Amino acid sequence: MDRAQKEQLVDELGQIFESSGVVVVAHYEGMTVAEMQDLRARMRDVDGAVRVAKNKLAKIALEGKPCASIASYLTGMTVIAYSEDPVAAAKVVDAFAKTNDKLVVLGGAMGDTALDPAGVKAVAGMPSREELIASIVGCIGAPAANLAGAIGAPASNIASILSTIEEKAA
Repeated sequence: MDRAQKEQLVDELGQIFESSGVVVVAHYEGMTVAEMQDLRARMRDVDGAVRVAKNKLAKIALEGKPCASIASYLTGMTVIAYSEDPVAAAKVVDAFAKTNDKLVVLGGAMGDTALDPAGVKAVAGMPSREELIASIVGCIGAPAANLAGAIGAPASNIASILSTIEEKAA
């Protein structure tokens, strides 16, 4: 890899570290190519990605970035998982690590907040952006449904009373 390629890689990594909602660092020693492809496919499904890069170049790219605190995790065979959604990458990596003991979560960063392995697990337990939007929409829609039910209830009650009177008269 020549100097120009290294500079381009550092720039790409810098953009990743700057624009990602969450970055997770893990050791992947002993994983097969098929297992790594499975992890990459799972990350693509949530609009995230997995990147294997030289630790030295990644540390250079981290300088001055909000998630610079993860530099200490970049030792050995490391993989970087990231996504714009603040919890997607953590969810995928945590779920994958539960089924594959070769992937060991070292930590990560959410913006300028450093995460240890327990922090990554806590972030993975949080609802995703889509789940939050769905719950907010549900909360907004619930009062309207209740109001419509309350408005329609008196008419329904009158109709049932009239029906009962009509049955008794017949």
